[in-house]
Amino acid sequence: MSIIKRWRSIFKPIQFQGWGKKRQYFEGWYYKVISKDGNHAFAFIPGIALDNNGKGHSFIQVLDGKKCTAKYHTFPIESFTPDPADFNVNINENSFSTSHITLDLDNIKGQLQFTNNVPWPNAWYSPGIMGPFSFVPFMQCYHGIVSMDHDIEGSLKYADAEIDFTGGKGYMEKDWGRSFPSAYIWMQSNHFSKPGISFKSSVANIPWLGSSFVGCIAGVWLGDQLIQFTTYNFTKLLKSYADKEKVLLQMENNRHRLEVEAFREQATELASPIQGFMDGRIEESMTSKIHVSVYDKKKKVYVLKDTGINAGLEVAGSIDEIMI
Repeated sequence: MSIIKRWRSIFKPIQFQGWGKKRQYFEGWYYKVISKDGNHAFAFIPGIALDNNGKGHSFIQVLDGKKCTAKYHTFPIESFTPDPADFNVNINENSFSTSHITLDLDNIKGQLQFTNNVPWPNAWYSPGIMGPFSFVPFMQCYHGIVSMDHDIEGSLKYADAEIDFTGGKGYMEKDWGRSFPSAYIWMQSNHFSKPGISFKSSVANIPWLGSSFVGCIAGVWLGDQLIQFTTYNFTKLLKSYADKEKVLLQMENNRHRLEVEAFREQATELASPIQGFMDGRIEESMTSKIHVSVYDKKKKVYVLKDTGINAGLEVAGSIDEIMI
């Protein structure tokens, strides 16, 4: 039965993928929520972790991006109950889906509703942002985009204060596998000069058949179109650089060229997976700025030159591995 569930889930990467997994496995979803006034920025990360011996737990990480604090809530493995037919995960009294989150934790409670979601295109031959790599069974880490951009309604009670997120903006993605890459850069913002623009990019060292390669994924949502830069659509990674102050990326495919300059801000430590268990540590900022330029080579015009704020940014691992 778990084999059937696993096969079906491949074509729906946003839902739970871990059917039948007993050890060295993690899966987690990332919910970024920003209030309308921009004064509150949170990331909620529900998930499951199994170590080499099959010992596991479920968890919910809460990142307060403005205060730069994080808390890791643990639960028994039995508390994690995914829906086999859709993306809907419950952890005790906490619930997560494409349309809502319900939180009942000791320091934060309430419900948020999500509407006007912008999913990554999903075809049977190219499920989600991983494309044909979704069918490769030995990847160290898989990635999925749940929503590039959506509207928020609702409020959360946090530290005895009621925070209204109505009119705010959200973003959702997920990861699953054994471990995060040994080196990667990740960034995202959907707070540009006008609504309807969202940007996400990742560069990572990808183990492959005893060796490795530097892979890249980026998406630019411009209100009615998604411009994709991915390894499997023959995007060339021209530049990948990071120091303590900034990150520079350049990518190019047959139609567009992407140029990115991101500025690193104060970051907060989060737990990350190593061989399934959440023993690793990474740092994420939620207050960074990203300059994004997209040039249409055929029309010879920039279709986007803008700056995203309230940006999530992670620079992790042995960055020299992905410097170009």
